[in-house]
Amino acid sequence: MIRPRVFLADDHLEFLKLEMAHLQPHFEVVGTAADGSSVVSEVLRLKPDVVVVDITMPKKTGIDALRELVRSGSSSKFVFLTMHSREEYVTACLEEGAAGFVSKSQMKAHLIRAIYAVLDGVPYIATSTLD
Repeated sequence: MIRPRVFLADDHLEFLKLEMAHLQPHFEVVGTAADGSSVVSEVLRLKPDVVVVDITMPKKTGIDALRELVRSGSSSKFVFLTMHSREEYVTACLEEGAAGFVSKSQMKAHLIRAIYAVLDGVPYIATSTLD
C-alpha cells in the first residue's frame, strides 16, 4: 500500500518531532523545514502530496510560502497547523489556497483526519475557537 507523502514545516523543533511521531505511522514523512524559504524550495524539490505548515516561521510565513508555491504551480495540498486560531487567520489561509486548518491544540484529535480529508478534496477546519 502506498502511503501519502507528507512534508512538515515548523520552526519549533520539539513540536516538529512530536508531529512527526504522530504522523509517521500513517504517512511517509518525506522532509521537514524550520523556515518558510526552505518550505518553498523543499516542496518544489520533493513534491509531497500534503504540506503541513505553521503560519509563523522565520524568513517567510507559511502563508507567504503557500502563495509562492501556488504561483509556482505546486499541486501539493496545504494544511496549516498553528497556534493561531482566530477567524482572520483561518480565512487568510483558505483564501490563499490552503485546504485545511488545525490548531496545534487540536493536533492529536484532528490532524490525521484533516490530511486524509484534503487528500479526498474535502476542506477541513478544526480550531479551538471553531470546534
